[in-house]
Amino acid sequence: MPSIREPLPISGLQHLAFCPRQWGLIHVEQAWAENRLTAEGRLLHEKADSGTDELRDGVRIVRGLMLESHSLGLVGRADVVEFRPAPFPVEYKRGKAKPTDCDLVQLCAQALCLEEMLGSPVPAGAIFYGEPRRRTEVEFNTALRQRTSQLAEQMHVLYAAGVTPAARPGPYCRNCSLASLCLPEATSGERSARRWFENMAARRWRED
Repeated sequence: MPSIREPLPISGLQHLAFCPRQWGLIHVEQAWAENRLTAEGRLLHEKADSGTDELRDGVRIVRGLMLESHSLGLVGRADVVEFRPAPFPVEYKRGKAKPTDCDLVQLCAQALCLEEMLGSPVPAGAIFYGEPRRRTEVEFNTALRQRTSQLAEQMHVLYAAGVTPAARPGPYCRNCSLASLCLPEATSGERSARRWFENMAARRWRED
């Protein structure tokens, strides 16, 4: 791995793990669109970042801490880091836990940045989900650390090549704010593209 390269945002790992095409649209093509869900998520993060640092029951709580990892080529910001005294990152999400590991990877990347910056082990963290309004604790085991490092490398390779991956349509497309830009049925492959154009032609024929 090269020692010097353009750092990429930690949030990109969450996008890449959730939907590679979503990552490409946002981070390669610089496309963005907001809907109710993204607006609620943005407001939740702003609220988490807006508070002041504090000491609570012997735990130092730091908000909006800037993070960086030279080895992974990542930069970003933690919503909250609690020092217990071991650093304990807390990421805020508006909804509920996802069926993929995308949120876990994002949190683990924050932990890896903290370990590199502070020279201190970060064994665990937590994700606060807005719908159940409670924390889910995450252990940063070997498998999750390897997965996070591999995704970071993959992200750098795709970014350097300027590649936006093909779509993989699924139920999550329904709530994606980028659906109108992505056109998942048209961009998921030759067969899907042909079917999409045939459907569009049939629709126009019916309208005529």
